[in-house]
Amino acid sequence: MSKIRVALIEDHDLTRVGIRTALMQKSEFEVVGEAANAADGLKMLKASHPDIAIVDIGLPDKDGIELTKELKSSEVGNNSSTKVLILTLQDNKEAVLAAFAAGADSYCMKDDTFENLLEAVRVTYNGYAWIDPSIARIVLQQAKANPSQPDSNQAVDKAVVQIAKETSENQEAIDPYTLTERELEVLQLIVEGCSNAVIAERLYITVGTVKTHVRNILNKLCADDRTQAAVRALRSGLVG
Repeated sequence: MSKIRVALIEDHDLTRVGIRTALMQKSEFEVVGEAANAADGLKMLKASHPDIAIVDIGLPDKDGIELTKELKSSEVGNNSSTKVLILTLQDNKEAVLAAFAAGADSYCMKDDTFENLLEAVRVTYNGYAWIDPSIARIVLQQAKANPSQPDSNQAVDKAVVQIAKETSENQEAIDPYTLTERELEVLQLIVEGCSNAVIAERLYITVGTVKTHVRNILNKLCADDRTQAAVRALRSGLVG
């Protein structure tokens, strides 16, 4: 079985080392290169042709969005078909839409767990977009706000297509009474992109209880993961 070849472009040494260590602990991944800035990163990508490039949005010489745009529009990107996973602490609308407009394949928050980051790499490698629940919310809101303006939606077309695959337009409405009041509270926080630890803190319950609620929510919404649950909840009007 061939390994997933990953390159890291991240200027924060501790973050880069942490991600590299997490990847190297799994036999399915191979780290083929690292860089601490965009200039070195592009050279490294041209030489190594990785399957996935994990790119920090806040590089010192050029932001990760601009690097992604150059990669995707260059011969490097066309020849290597390198997929880009943007890594960031920014979940604001402008950053999200700019990342997808530049051609990013996935968008992962820096404060997420290593476990989720590795899953994001796997999902991206398999040709799907990894979109955190809070990001999915922004994407859907943008699409709804400009349904008849193709140009304004250009940045989110790819993400909307991926979301549409996960939850059909013809999906039947979900009965809000399917979920308990507490599950609806947890679901709202999932949509806002909160981790289990944050949800536990806000609702004054244990992380174990949160995990139980999340598991029940996924089962009741017939969702495979938190993003899919968030998208279905948003589309059906369970949460706003």
